[in-house]
Amino acid sequence: MKPIKTKTSNTDLLGFPSAAELGDDAEPVSPSSVVFHEPDFNVHVVAIMGIKTQVDSKVVKDKLVDSLLRNPRFSSIQVIDEKDNGRLKWVKTLVDLEDHVITPNVCANEDTKPEKIIEKYVLKLTETPLDKSKPLWDLHLINLRTSDAESVAIFRVHHSLGDGMSLVSLLLACTRQTANPDALPTIPALRKAKKQRGFGSFLMILFNTIVDVFRFILTALFLKDTQTPLRSPPGVEFTARRIVHRTVSLDDMKLIKNHLSATINDVALGVTQAGISRYLNRKYGELKKESVGSTEERNNLAKNIRFRTALLINLRPAGIKKMAEMMEKNSDAKYGNGIGFVLLPINIALRDDPLEYVREAKATVDRKKNSLEAIWNSTIVDAIPKLFGTEV
Repeated sequence: MKPIKTKTSNTDLLGFPSAAELGDDAEPVSPSSVVFHEPDFNVHVVAIMGIKTQVDSKVVKDKLVDSLLRNPRFSSIQVIDEKDNGRLKWVKTLVDLEDHVITPNVCANEDTKPEKIIEKYVLKLTETPLDKSKPLWDLHLINLRTSDAESVAIFRVHHSLGDGMSLVSLLLACTRQTANPDALPTIPALRKAKKQRGFGSFLMILFNTIVDVFRFILTALFLKDTQTPLRSPPGVEFTARRIVHRTVSLDDMKLIKNHLSATINDVALGVTQAGISRYLNRKYGELKKESVGSTEERNNLAKNIRFRTALLINLRPAGIKKMAEMMEKNSDAKYGNGIGFVLLPINIALRDDPLEYVREAKATVDRKKNSLEAIWNSTIVDAIPKLFGTEV
């Protein structure tokens, strides 16, 4: 591996190293990955995993050499190419695992629950940036017993390295079966959905896409969400925050999913709609000077609330086998982010039947599945940095 000389550019506000000469193996960073470095959109993926045994960091490091580090994104840094108009490039580098695998000395105490200690630790991670002169990931191994595990692993990755689907698949591709150390873990095969065929299906997708794109343009120009107590005021990103987690029974979610012929994501979205609706109902009641008990019983919601979120959509086939192939030399599989997004309306209302929230969520998502909005939005996001730069 030929070393390159890098320096920190004074003109680069993002703090990346720069170089006058890069090797032929340097690859351009995709526009979508560059967007994830913008100061107002600097996104990381933080995964908290419970482990049923105490963790030996030396064993983990030895395994990472033959697994994770074979993925070029986890063994490369992003460097500014001075000869290519300051474009970011992926450049292979030597990885010192001592810089990336951290084993902090965290001790439990009688006054604080282990879960709270983990939450505070994760909070500190969100406030500490990754060193851009090194590959943008780290793994924190905490041998602290919680109510669910004997130890905890916290994996922090910058979103420019990949999307959630590819990172989860990559993590699984780094593991092997206990009974057969040479075999990849198996996951249940997805049942293929019955595809609608015919001219009517084509017209429906075309109509939905036109409507969704038109709404997206209106949103970009002037169509805003309703001002609610949940909307944050300007400057909220500089205020203190907390990290809170809850353990949810996947069996309970599967029971609802099977009963309604829905998906786990539909159930999660339905629960989110229910929680937001009840929260806003309570907040609107407090604004009306109602007593705390009455805010839960009566409908205090404003009428015609427009409340939307961005739902990320995976745009490429992904799986354990695919990611294992990506770590093989000369693989033509693509790394990085392969995601689009859709504007998803959240129905704010109080329902007598809790399952109605899931039914509404399923109907909304099914409607979005019959649209090319995610692909169109992804194309626009990739095109804007190429045409106008990332400062637009």
